[in-house]
Amino acid sequence: MAKVSVIGAGSWGTALAVLLEQNGHEVTLWSFLESEINMLKEEHEQKEKLPGVKVSERIHITGDLEEAVRGMEVVVLAVPSTVIRSTARKCAPFAAEGQIFVDVAKGIEENTLLTMTEVIAEEIPGADVAVMSGPSHAEEVGRGIPTTIVVGAKTQVTAAYLQNIFMNNRFRVYISSDMIGIELGGALKNVVALAAGAADGLGYGDNTKAALITRGMAEIARLGTAMGGKYETFSGLTGIGDLIVTCASKHSRNRRAGYLIGQGYSYQEAMDEVKMVVEGVYSAKAAIALGRKYQVSLPIIEKINEVLFEGLSAAEAVKELMLRDKTIEHSLVDWE
Repeated sequence: MAKVSVIGAGSWGTALAVLLEQNGHEVTLWSFLESEINMLKEEHEQKEKLPGVKVSERIHITGDLEEAVRGMEVVVLAVPSTVIRSTARKCAPFAAEGQIFVDVAKGIEENTLLTMTEVIAEEIPGADVAVMSGPSHAEEVGRGIPTTIVVGAKTQVTAAYLQNIFMNNRFRVYISSDMIGIELGGALKNVVALAAGAADGLGYGDNTKAALITRGMAEIARLGTAMGGKYETFSGLTGIGDLIVTCASKHSRNRRAGYLIGQGYSYQEAMDEVKMVVEGVYSAKAAIALGRKYQVSLPIIEKINEVLFEGLSAAEAVKELMLRDKTIEHSLVDWE
């Protein structure tokens, strides 16, 4: 049994706390919202974001960050990517040298272009930082629907330790050393999911969505490998696996926001309607900046940026993508 704390009591944080408690660990779940704390203590359910999933009375609910960090063997950061830095900074005074911090947020910091584990490492220099990602909607994990996911860490020892803590017969955990590949797949698939959702909002069909998923994955892999990620990672769970589920699922907030944008909503109106953080909106600008830095072509992601921030209509963006210059599909597959 391990002492594990989950920082962030939204849908994903709550689902992971439930999973960890079911695995027999001593679990603390932290929230900064008093209303959320009271709801979890009194109702034993995250009624707003994860309805129908029972939160065991054995899970300790707290709003005291020191209590949630000090002395824990593992701290899971399950807050939105936009507040990972500020949350890690607040955790730092209570963190111990070598303490494991696991990032489960998906994003790239816009002003620094750092991944979430890089942000955490900056704010908590002595931490052993890891990442967990993959096709894993909280609504399904909380209900015990079979799910597979990947843990990335700097050492195999840490990765295997976390694998043992999280894994059970409904939550299969793989391990990997490719942290940059895992994080980029998780962050950039949200941007492509906005495009897939917009295509649905425009009334387009399966052909269009398949094209966006496939070519979107090509963009993610091009950028990811240029940044040092492994191609195999992008063909796996945190690459194509996470992209498929985020582009197709009714649970996906990014697909839902994209759908509304396809129907004419602004990105702000779409986020207000979804009532949850839409990570793809925040990662879109960072993705373009990374593309320019590494000189990688990202046509789908570029068009999403134009739709989000420059007033281009979703329908016109699709038209412009379809009429791009003719090219081959794979640069490494050519005629002899």
